[in-house]
Amino acid sequence: MTYLPDIYKGFKHQFPEIAKAYDELAVKCHDWGPLDEKARRLIKLGIAIGLSSEGGVKSHARRALEEGMTAEELRHAVLLAFTTAGFPTMIAAMKWVDEVIDKHKKSQSGGD
Repeated sequence: MTYLPDIYKGFKHQFPEIAKAYDELAVKCHDWGPLDEKARRLIKLGIAIGLSSEGGVKSHARRALEEGMTAEELRHAVLLAFTTAGFPTMIAAMKWVDEVIDKHKKSQSGGD
């Protein structure tokens, strides 16, 4: 992952040992079990959507695109939140994912 939000960079700087332990736990949880990378990423995106976490949604959408998922796959995952998390949650997540998709497209075309 190339991008880290400033708030997380600050956390890592202020609490390096805790950030290291958190990062190690995150990797262990992500890699444990039978789910493939795509399923894990989409599940994490869904959890972030359910929590209405703009940072989480954007982070997992960005990572998903970096890992080769398509914009339509991400939008489908967001749409699935409609009947579970509700329209306001889904539509906010769709906006955040579309922002990430637009930025990703610009960076791919050299426009950013």
